[in-house]
Amino acid sequence: MGLRYEQQDRVVTITLDRPEAMNAIDPEMHRDLIDAWIRFRDDPEAWVAILTGAGEKAFSAGADLKKLIPQAFGSPGAGRSHNDLGLGGITRGLEVWKPIVAAVNGYALAGGLELVLCCDIRVAAEHAVFGLTEVRWAIMPGAGGTQRLPRTVPLAKAMEMILMGETCSAQEAHRIGLVNAVVPASEVLPTARRWAQTLCERGPLAVRAAKESIVRGLSLPLAEGLRLEALLSGTLRGTEDAAEGPKAFAEKRKPVFRAR
Repeated sequence: MGLRYEQQDRVVTITLDRPEAMNAIDPEMHRDLIDAWIRFRDDPEAWVAILTGAGEKAFSAGADLKKLIPQAFGSPGAGRSHNDLGLGGITRGLEVWKPIVAAVNGYALAGGLELVLCCDIRVAAEHAVFGLTEVRWAIMPGAGGTQRLPRTVPLAKAMEMILMGETCSAQEAHRIGLVNAVVPASEVLPTARRWAQTLCERGPLAVRAAKESIVRGLSLPLAEGLRLEALLSGTLRGTEDAAEGPKAFAEKRKPVFRAR
């Protein structure tokens, strides 16, 4: 099947569905992922996404070395433009400010880990393994790995994983801050769904603005980041949800947000 896009209430689950190939991303899945992320971004009824892999062995082994990589490497003019959307749609150029939860159910290698790094909150199965192993095959991470991993874990650890092509366990990934939690395999998706539901109970416009402020602010000097934060915070004050939140608090009831 390649890719599954399923929606329940406000939560979309996007499943990489090539378990026989460790959910490696072939050209068809790559195109389908781009379409899926644009669909999620543009659907007002979709507030949170969960990204996971089919089966129990792998989240994703990254780009399919037999099908996708030959199109991108090894021939004149094969390199991708820096202006394209990168592997899997969300690794370069496509801004999705709605929150994304990674449910890592096994190996997350190369482009698979690069997809995980594009997710905002990450839960991993106890048997999950993480790595940017591209240098083993004389290529390098090209979908954000060299930029996002050093911004996520200590620099020395990022250098070890990228330059030596070394992997780390789920437990090590949790220790260094790469994932938020490690749970038994049977609890990965249920945990991701609980987190997604919690995110849906927060003010959706506030969550999106906060994510945008964080992500954009990482590349800005502090003074500029503070101006961005003030701008986004000020914009929220005129929304219906911003009026509903304090009102619900005063009335001691659960707020009803409408993303407007």
